[in-house]
Amino acid sequence: MTAPVFKPWLARQAYSLLLRLGTPAYLWRIWSRGKVEPGYREAWPQRLGLYDAAYRRAWCDGAGTPARPVVWVHAVSLGEARAAAPLIQALRTQRPSMRLLLTHSTATGREAGRALLQPGDVQTWFPFDTPGAVKRFLAMHRPSVGVLMETEVWPNVQHVARRMGVPMVLANARLSEKSLKQGMRLAALMRPAAQALTAALAQTPDDARRLQAMGTQDVRVCGNVKFDMSPPPTLLAQGQAWSKASARPIVLAASTREGEEPGLLDAWMALRRSPNWPPLGDAPRLMIVPRHPQRFEEVASLITQTGVSLSRRSTWPDGQPDASAREAEVWLGDSMGEMPAYYAAAHVALLGGSFAPLGGQNLIEAAACGCPVIMGPHTFNFAEASELSEVAGAACRAPDITSAVMKSVSFCNDETRFGMAKKAGDFAHQHKGAAQGMAALIWGFTPPHVRGNV
Repeated sequence: MTAPVFKPWLARQAYSLLLRLGTPAYLWRIWSRGKVEPGYREAWPQRLGLYDAAYRRAWCDGAGTPARPVVWVHAVSLGEARAAAPLIQALRTQRPSMRLLLTHSTATGREAGRALLQPGDVQTWFPFDTPGAVKRFLAMHRPSVGVLMETEVWPNVQHVARRMGVPMVLANARLSEKSLKQGMRLAALMRPAAQALTAALAQTPDDARRLQAMGTQDVRVCGNVKFDMSPPPTLLAQGQAWSKASARPIVLAASTREGEEPGLLDAWMALRRSPNWPPLGDAPRLMIVPRHPQRFEEVASLITQTGVSLSRRSTWPDGQPDASAREAEVWLGDSMGEMPAYYAAAHVALLGGSFAPLGGQNLIEAAACGCPVIMGPHTFNFAEASELSEVAGAACRAPDITSAVMKSVSFCNDETRFGMAKKAGDFAHQHKGAAQGMAALIWGFTPPHVRGNV
């Protein structure tokens, strides 16, 4: 009779022991990543729940009260930080006095998250999921509610938060069939973590079904807050200026992942050598934007190995393509925070992560920028959004990267793309509104003394 209770306890204890023993390796990995992305080395003791005197003073000077509750939002990386923006704005609209505690696990997320802070807000690293680090983090900040974006469920965070009375909400929640199967293989560890969630606010009915199968008790379908993201007009104007400077159509390979670029470049070069390649004035330009900044150098090397001329966004004077850039056949988007500009510059985008079994990237941002998308066969991370965009005529699908490259090149000089671009913008607009609904639910999960001040 005790096995069902003992087994999860034992699994979490074993997991915690492994993390404790692996802490030196974890810190070494963080420090090593800092060689390429210096942001990883910034305030690194915070990852262990250790805070210096300056941080403690900054936090204590604006300590939370029922009249000014602390909302903890965890946005692990760049994509989640972008998705968190409309939700945080909605939370502030409904409770202007709130104080934001914003955490991340990656340097790109931390950099993007700075733009979400207001006076009195605090940004720190997400604690390593050992009991000690989590207890120190929660004891220090004592949030009124914790909001984890999309897929972040951690056994000790969930366990300690429940024991300390901190309601935890998984917002904009998604769970693929693959992730569910992986979680079920570790059910003794992950099911209690899912059960400890106060609620999950799912993107789709399928996500809700899988979250319930994982063990979450209160699951509600709320839509996707990424539809509420509005691309900054300055970045859209910047991308349009790049497009004008190019004087050639631009095919964007957006958020490419490791292993995708070689096939992309092979397909591009093969088509370039074929009799069907457009004449010079009409020939498109390829722009590649890797998903992760630590791969910029690797991708630049892959491009130069093909023998084509390359221009890197980071070398453009005043952020605009110069004469040498306009002569280059391939542009490398080696900058952060400019994805809307890349979409605005492009005639069509190839969706990264969808041409290898990686699940695809979010295509909602492309739609919001009015950029048509060609997807590969692997979009299980964003299955419903991908299917809806296809039905709406905002995107189409290709069976492989070779077919996608051929389709993208022919698409550049096809006037039907204008209709598809309009459909993309309409598609993004029609699905707005999830952020306000999620924010109202999150405030409803806060303790009574906080809700009484809403």
